[in-house]
Amino acid sequence: MHTSCRSNKSNSVSNARVTKSKIVVIIPAKNEAKAIGHVLDDLPKGIKQVIVVDNASSDDTAAVARNHGAFVLEEPRSGYGYACKKAMLYLSQKQESQPEERPDIVVFLDGDYSDYPEYLKALVTPIIANECDLVIGARQSELMEKGAMTLPQRFGNWLATFLMRHLFKATYTDLGPFRAIDYQALMALNMVDNTYGWTIEMQLKALKHKLRYQEIPVPYRNRIGVSKVSGTIKGVVMAGIKILGWIGKYALKS
Repeated sequence: MHTSCRSNKSNSVSNARVTKSKIVVIIPAKNEAKAIGHVLDDLPKGIKQVIVVDNASSDDTAAVARNHGAFVLEEPRSGYGYACKKAMLYLSQKQESQPEERPDIVVFLDGDYSDYPEYLKALVTPIIANECDLVIGARQSELMEKGAMTLPQRFGNWLATFLMRHLFKATYTDLGPFRAIDYQALMALNMVDNTYGWTIEMQLKALKHKLRYQEIPVPYRNRIGVSKVSGTIKGVVMAGIKILGWIGKYALKS
């Protein structure tokens, strides 16, 4: 049911091809004023557009993001999926009036500085080389800073990928939020989740749509500030419910 992609062609993709590609980076951010500047400063130069979606922040996230060169959208409804969908709606509407501005690739990146933005090229390169439609930055233990993922996070990640491997014959090992996807493929997925289930919805729908996907090992560090998911009991419980709910939904359909 899955279609993985493995090739060496991507090694020959030049920096010029990466720069010329229309890459849009979407960063959902809620109360990330202390972190968002670092994230934006570490992005590779030459990215066409960086969209920070201020997701009902009570701090200066939006102002800091603008000061560091990002285009900022406001999404008053709290939820990771709401923020991502706000950016996608903006891109869709912009394309209607300016079709020449249609993105080639969309990159999703967290605003808490736990990811390493400089790895963006590694994620987009297989898509530029037409080897993949979806590339996920897989957080691996040997590349992870101590304490960067809590035990509930690790268990939830393991359980979700274990179930997807056994129920859908997928090869996923992570639900990492740092990911790149072909724009047209993304829009065809018709994403609907508004909160914690965004990443697993995308990965399950990628299987359903037979997208070519790949994981690339990326480092991961302790975030700046408190996590909205793993930092609270409610967040952990709700994320678990969402993950199992999406898997159950697709298991019943298969």
